[in-house]
Amino acid sequence: MSLPRRTLAALVVAVTAATLLPLLPAAPAAATPWPGHPDRSLVRYVVRPGDTATGLAVRYHAWTAELISLNRLGAKGTLHTGQELRIPIVLSAVRRARGQVPQPRVTRKHTHPRKHRTRPVLHSVTPPGRGWLHADMTRDQVRRLVAATARRYDVPPKLALAIAWQESGWQQRRISSAGAIGVMQVMPDTGRWMRWYVGRKLRLRDTHDNVLAGIMTIRVLRGWTRRDNNAIAAYYQGLGAVRRHGYFDDTRTYVASVRAHERRIARTGTPI
Repeated sequence: MSLPRRTLAALVVAVTAATLLPLLPAAPAAATPWPGHPDRSLVRYVVRPGDTATGLAVRYHAWTAELISLNRLGAKGTLHTGQELRIPIVLSAVRRARGQVPQPRVTRKHTHPRKHRTRPVLHSVTPPGRGWLHADMTRDQVRRLVAATARRYDVPPKLALAIAWQESGWQQRRISSAGAIGVMQVMPDTGRWMRWYVGRKLRLRDTHDNVLAGIMTIRVLRGWTRRDNNAIAAYYQGLGAVRRHGYFDDTRTYVASVRAHERRIARTGTPI
């Protein structure tokens, strides 16, 4: 028995859609207003492998804390593939970004442990001298800047100084092989993330902004991890990688080295 042409065409469309839809990238639905929140709109999003609450917040101009609270994700902000979220987009942030929701390439110092290679803890190299601001501060000036910024944002100054020394030796003109920049060796994606906490764009080649971005990152990581060792590890390895894989071997070395610098700073006033 043959089917009518209209029925057969509808069946072909249905089968084709069922075949192709799973292959298409997931996209958020249209935004809807968030009652009681005039500068927010909600989009629905289905979690994909590799998504994190922080990554989605950065990608869609949302506040991580709001995303976690709205979706009741718990203290760790745990996501599960296939889970449906409501992402509270900050409309003013979208307007500042000229209406474009960014989809940054995620940059990490380390990715998968099987692809991971141990390298020296102090891994920075001197880059070309273009585009730097306040980059010729002495180590003593950088030390005072790091300590003052840490106190301003309730980060233990000795911890911040120890991380800054481990990362760059308190020097600004440094770019690592992974692309981390300056005194605090801040990754560009991290700098873009921290601007939402600071409330303005951060220029990582400016020593003041670089230190601010690093201090804010430490502050956020301490709030998320609740243990300074984990915050130190996440600063170096990446929070997602620490949660998925634990500490890599050189991350353990990094944490131990930062702690040793911190103790020496407390005892003698100098990390060496």
